[in-house]
Amino acid sequence: MFRFANEEYLFLLLIIPILIAIFIYSIYARKKALKKFGEEEIIKSLMPNYSQQRVIIKFVLWLIVVVLLIFAIARPQLVSRIETDNVQGIELIVALDVSNSMLAQDAKYAPFNRLEKAKRELSTLVDNMRENRVGLVVFAGTPYVQLPLTSDGVSAKMFLSSISTDMVPQQGTAIGEALELCVNSFGPDQEISRAIVLLTDGENHEDDAVKIAKKAYEELGITVHVLGIGDPNGVPIPLKNSTDFKRDKNGNVIITGLNEDMCKQIAQAGNGIYAHIDNTNTAMRYLLKELEKMSKADMDKKTYSDYDEYYQFLVGFALLFLLINVFLLDRKNKYLTKIKFFETKKDKN
Repeated sequence: MFRFANEEYLFLLLIIPILIAIFIYSIYARKKALKKFGEEEIIKSLMPNYSQQRVIIKFVLWLIVVVLLIFAIARPQLVSRIETDNVQGIELIVALDVSNSMLAQDAKYAPFNRLEKAKRELSTLVDNMRENRVGLVVFAGTPYVQLPLTSDGVSAKMFLSSISTDMVPQQGTAIGEALELCVNSFGPDQEISRAIVLLTDGENHEDDAVKIAKKAYEELGITVHVLGIGDPNGVPIPLKNSTDFKRDKNGNVIITGLNEDMCKQIAQAGNGIYAHIDNTNTAMRYLLKELEKMSKADMDKKTYSDYDEYYQFLVGFALLFLLINVFLLDRKNKYLTKIKFFETKKDKN
C-alpha cells in the first residue's frame, strides 16, 4: 500500500499555478518594457547571446525542484511488512450522503457545511473502530463503494478526507439503493455481527428505504443505524464559487431541511438507533455505545506495521535538477555557438 505520511503538505502544490502565472506575466512585462527601446529585431541584435528558451527551461527546472521537494516533505511510503492478528470485532459499512443538499451551512455546524461536519463525525467513528472492519459507500442519485471493508483505519480516513459532492455525478438521494449496496458489500461470513450506519439529511429521498432497511435486518440480521444531519427548519444551499443560493425553475431559493421522520422510520425498520448530530459529541457517543453492544466474532486483522521511506530519492532528484539549473546560464554559450556540428567542408569554402 502506498501513502503519504504527511499528506497535508500536498496542499503546497497549489502554489505551482501561481508561480506559472507570475512567470508568464514577467515575460510579458519584459517584452513590453523592451518595446519602449525600439523595434524587436533591433533589440535582439543588441543581445545576440540572450536565449528566451533557456529562461523557460530554467523555470521548468525550478518547478520540478519545488514539486519534488513538496512530495519529499509529504513523505511517500510503501508498506514493507504486514502483520495479521486474530481479533474480536464486527463489520460496519457507512453510507454517506453526498448530494448537493449536504453543502448547506447550518448555523450550529459553523464554520462547516453538513458534509464537512459529517466527515469529522465519521473520522471519530473510524478512530473508535480500530478492532473492526469498516467500509464506506457514498451516494446521491446513485451509490458507489468508496472503500471496501478494511481494518486499516489509516486508509479509511484517507478515503474519507477525499469525499466531495462532485464524486457522484447523478444528483438525488437514493437511500434505498445505498442500503442495498451496503448489504451486498459485506463479507461472506455471516457469523460476524454486521451493521450499517446511514448518515444523511434525508432530503428528497427517492425510494423505499424503510422497506429495504427492514429486509436487511429481518432476513440478514444487519442492523441499520441512522445519523441525521442538518436543521429541521431548513437553510438555503450555497452555489459553488458564488454568493448566491440554489434556486428552483421559478427563481425561488431552495430550502433544505433535515427529514427526521424519515430517518427515524429507517432506523426503526432496521432495528437501529436514530441520533441527530449537533455541535456536541452526543450522537457519536450514543452510536458507539450501541455498536459496543453487538456480539464480536473472531476475524483476521491485517495491520500495516512498517513502511519504507522514499523521500530521500525525491530529495536526490531535486538536488540534481537544482545543479543543472545552476550551471545552465540564461545566455547562449559563446564557445558552443561557434561549433558547427553539421557544417561540411564545401560550406566552409
